Amino acid sequence: MLVIQNIWWLLVLIGVMILIHELGHFWAARFFDVRVDVFSFGFGPRLFGFVRGETDFRFSAILFGGYVKMAGEQPGEETSDPRAFVSKPRWQRLIIAFAGPAMNIILAVGLLGGLFMYRYPRLKNADAPATIGFVQKGSAAAEAGMQDGDVIVQIDGIVDPKWEDVLLHEVASARKTMQVHYMRGTDRRIANVTPVLDNKSGVGNAGWEERNEVQVAGVLGKTDAERKGVQRGDVLTGVNGTSIHSLATLHDAIRHSEGNPVRLTWLRSGQEYSSDIKPAWSEEDKRWMIGVQLERPVIITRLSFPEAMRESVRQNVKGASLIYQFLEGLLERRMSAKSLEGPIGIARLSGDAAREGPTAFVGLMAMVSLNLAVFNLLPIPILDGGLILMLLIEILMRRDMSLQLKEAVFKVGMVFLMVVVVFVLYNDISKLLPG
Repeated sequence: MLVIQNIWWLLVLIGVMILIHELGHFWAARFFDVRVDVFSFGFGPRLFGFVRGETDFRFSAILFGGYVKMAGEQPGEETSDPRAFVSKPRWQRLIIAFAGPAMNIILAVGLLGGLFMYRYPRLKNADAPATIGFVQKGSAAAEAGMQDGDVIVQIDGIVDPKWEDVLLHEVASARKTMQVHYMRGTDRRIANVTPVLDNKSGVGNAGWEERNEVQVAGVLGKTDAERKGVQRGDVLTGVNGTSIHSLATLHDAIRHSEGNPVRLTWLRSGQEYSSDIKPAWSEEDKRWMIGVQLERPVIITRLSFPEAMRESVRQNVKGASLIYQFLEGLLERRMSAKSLEGPIGIARLSGDAAREGPTAFVGLMAMVSLNLAVFNLLPIPILDGGLILMLLIEILMRRDMSLQLKEAVFKVGMVFLMVVVVFVLYNDISKLLPG
């Protein structure tokens, strides 16, 4: 049943993406009076549809994608028709090619902005200095000598970063040394930290965590934590005599307890409580657990329309920058493609988000829309970015590229796209297999 739900929500998700993207191309083409022969949901043989004016609006057999077919668009289809795509000035063709990704960017900004007007979650200390709350033993940060309580004041060229800036820079810097300036008390120090490649996530991991308050979000029934009186809303302050400044501090202590009781201290309404709590082994998660669900304190507000749009643009710019940094890391062979999600992975994410609620699903849609825009703008033949690159080259050359070259580039692009499709499918399936 879950598989069917996931497929349904995937179709809803990509349906919106296809409609918005292709409408961008379609509206731009019609604005410049280019004849549009086909507007298709999906690829392959036509299943059903209708013809309005000169355009065949259709659903095709393979629903994972879509296209707008303009007269004279493909190499070898050149025509003397003044309404053909190739008959239009190159600057108009540039706008038509860019209109699809532009619509996805507008959708991402609009969806995220709308969410922030309804619900804007923000960590309680989001604006605080980037302070380390935990350093994993043997990690890159630990080897560089960094400790709990160090305040990062500069990381490479980013001055006075917030923890969000540190995290985004960290995940994109696998196997790439970062110069970290930090304060330890009144001393300013410099460390060279080289995040390792996390084999599970495929991104960089320095082994540090943000200093933050740790709060109990819920207590599982029939656990020692419930029996000892831990309640939702309690703030955990210590474990085995060590102050808790991050979620990782507690997780690390429980992991190393090997089932022996841990001394837990917490605050409730200003009063301190303490008790020995015995972890239980979870066969499902394959780890020791004390039965509490944890969270970092989050402040929920609503932003005005201008504030929501500004914050949406800011987060989308950061998201696009992170995508390009990740692609750069792939080309430099520092990053792993394991974190890429194909149709199966996106279907799972779509189903999980839909079951969580409309807010999560809309947030996922905004993220996918931005990723689709960035991917389509890559200078790869057959993608919008490849067409834009060829048009820019022709503008600089002040003449058309040869038909033979265009056909060869188109074929290379098609082969590349098929290889990518096969790879992401293999990647999705490999994540489902044991081990």
